[in-house]
Amino acid sequence: MRKRVTLKDVADRAGVSLMTASYAFTRPSRVADATRERVHQAAGELGYHPNAMGRALKYGRTRQLGVVFGEHLAYAFDDPQAAQFLAGVAEVCVEEGLGLTLIPTRGDDADADRVLSAAVDAFVLWTTAEDDPVLAAVADDPRPAAIQGGPRREGIACVTQDDHAAALAMASLGLRDGRSPVVISFPLDRGREPGLTTGAHVPERVTFHVTNARMRGFRDAIAGAGLDWAATPVAVVARNSRQHGHAAARLLAPHLAGGGVVMAMSDELALGARQALRDNHPDLVYLGWDASQEGRRAGIVSVTNPLREQGRRCAELAVKEDDRHAGDDIPWSVVGGVR
Repeated sequence: MRKRVTLKDVADRAGVSLMTASYAFTRPSRVADATRERVHQAAGELGYHPNAMGRALKYGRTRQLGVVFGEHLAYAFDDPQAAQFLAGVAEVCVEEGLGLTLIPTRGDDADADRVLSAAVDAFVLWTTAEDDPVLAAVADDPRPAAIQGGPRREGIACVTQDDHAAALAMASLGLRDGRSPVVISFPLDRGREPGLTTGAHVPERVTFHVTNARMRGFRDAIAGAGLDWAATPVAVVARNSRQHGHAAARLLAPHLAGGGVVMAMSDELALGARQALRDNHPDLVYLGWDASQEGRRAGIVSVTNPLREQGRRCAELAVKEDDRHAGDDIPWSVVGGVR
């Protein structure tokens, strides 16, 4: 009967220690390129294949990083910024020899159990609401975690921007010529109910952290320009997509004055609004977020939001034991100008 090849056999063939051979498979970034190649060559010559299930049972590690999406799963691929974020996470997974597991949530009572039961070593979370039970569950779990955009929670590293300051700066720029504003907002709560309202009926504090910060920035800029926030039309979308931005703009169209400004919370929403309004309202200014290439070509004033970089940092904070801290604040800038 043929003798089973072990990792020690591979280490002996490659002329390295057993720990180095193990790291060549489990933590490749900690092994020199030439040494790692020598170990992999020895493994190929001997016919050695790491047993993932056995390794997980022995070391209590799955070598998987879980990414938790509060949006529907297709959003991770349909939205260009979410795709950039995932690409950043994936870069770290490649470097560290990890698999990537997408964990969708549905907004139901089973979300927390679904996330915690995932066979992963660490979590990266897409921004969510302060009252999301998944946030509390992950914070209490011993596995490391990082979140993009917030909210901040003890036990979870946070990679974010000062969205309030950025929204205030951009909206103030859009209002400087006396333009009248309308707002296209992300969902106000986990119910994701779309519709048309006014600033008077927007809660003082919105549970979605990113929405809350950007809304406060818009509100402060409108008030600072001497305009009435309470009377400002606000269209709320259920999802961040061009299609939803188009629908929101149709609701806002009757409330638009000449030379108005559309304050959208993303470039995708702004691009959808522009598509709906440009024929009948050619003189509008559009504000967005993320500074996408298509948004820049369309003349949308926006805020830089390097999500690929944020994906990398979230993954690094979650999986690298020597790089764990409370998180990072990402610098921002307003791009584009009001013509």
